[in-house]
Amino acid sequence: MSDITEKKKILMIDDTDFHLSIAKNMLKNDYEVITARSGKEGLDYLLKGLVPDIILLDIIMPNMDGWETSHKIRGISLLQDVPIAFLTSSSEAEDVKYAQQIGAADYIIKPYEKNDFLKRIKNIIEKYHKRK
Repeated sequence: MSDITEKKKILMIDDTDFHLSIAKNMLKNDYEVITARSGKEGLDYLLKGLVPDIILLDIIMPNMDGWETSHKIRGISLLQDVPIAFLTSSSEAEDVKYAQQIGAADYIIKPYEKNDFLKRIKNIIEKYHKRK
């Protein structure tokens, strides 16, 4: 019998290939990372049945920003409890406060340090699975 457990899934939504690539490289050994280059593309994955263990979401994106994307995700009943962590270059106090108000699991400011980033993601996913 095999002890291989299925990797936890992370949906990462960011409009910049550079940021997607950096985070994916940090996460790929421990997680299955699905990337989307826009809020719409991320929502398309979710509406097709993807239920990730965490969603990493940039705020500053064209067409549909991270705030609007997160509100649309929360409107999908199956995904209401999936943690959303904002992964963004915005360090504005108002953005951090708003993320807390809407129940974000975390607010991670780019650039971030690898070990801290991995620890934060692991903690969020563990908390989510304890609640499930």
